[in-house]
Amino acid sequence: GLYGYLTLQSGKKPSLQDILSLQKLLMASFEDRDLLQKEDIQLTKKINLKFSGPDSWPLFRSYLPGYHPWYLTGEEARYLTLCLWQAIDVSLRFKGDPKKLTPPMGNRYLVRVPKKDKTGLSWRDVWMEPLPLQKKEIIAEPIDEVRLEKIKRRIPDRQGVWEVDYFYYPSPIRDKEERPYYPYITLWVDQHSGFILRHNLAKPAECMSEFQVNFFKLAEKRKILPREILVKKEETLKLLEPIASEFGINVRRVKELKMLEEAQASMRKFTTGDEL
Repeated sequence: GLYGYLTLQSGKKPSLQDILSLQKLLMASFEDRDLLQKEDIQLTKKINLKFSGPDSWPLFRSYLPGYHPWYLTGEEARYLTLCLWQAIDVSLRFKGDPKKLTPPMGNRYLVRVPKKDKTGLSWRDVWMEPLPLQKKEIIAEPIDEVRLEKIKRRIPDRQGVWEVDYFYYPSPIRDKEERPYYPYITLWVDQHSGFILRHNLAKPAECMSEFQVNFFKLAEKRKILPREILVKKEETLKLLEPIASEFGINVRRVKELKMLEEAQASMRKFTTGDEL
């Protein structure tokens, strides 16, 4: 959450991928009525609250990486209530003493820390240093040796260069009554022609575990294997290296995937009408 906030506050215009992968927060804001959904209006009526005028209607949303902004769960609502009470406490004290929010040293953030006792919760101010951001470890799936050997026999030659990357698909998907999510789409593109060799959608939790299977399916259907694969992400490199080495394919990390990024921009424009 903090890393996402700092990234968005850095002054750079965030891309859709930044927004979808970084934001983890509960939001309370005051908006115009036309920005509220039917469910929001029903909630205010249910608790007999009335609002009028611009920027007067309360809006509450949950943001999670890879998911569409959504209504609060009961647990989230209770937690956000606590946060709002503590924000009021700090803001009132800040109003009387603006130095309250001046950190004693760099990379320190004021955190309200609770302590439970017989009378309930008591709160105190603590200036805390955030822990370093830990990236999720990428572990490639075990290789299907039988399938591997069959492909080796059927496709002895290596030719051409592929560009491979995965990213959030710009339109959310909703399964029944579940919260809408943004699936990952993986593109396999021929660098010379720009032709999309394969694409597949998957839930974020399943995308990486399906990399090997999709590589096999592509080789089996197209009956080709490249001499080199270009990737941008370190995660993609780690997923492809084990299987690519078995085929004698070089995998190289680069800053730009020209043909794939053109395909990604076209997909974005077709889906949302906007450029990436």
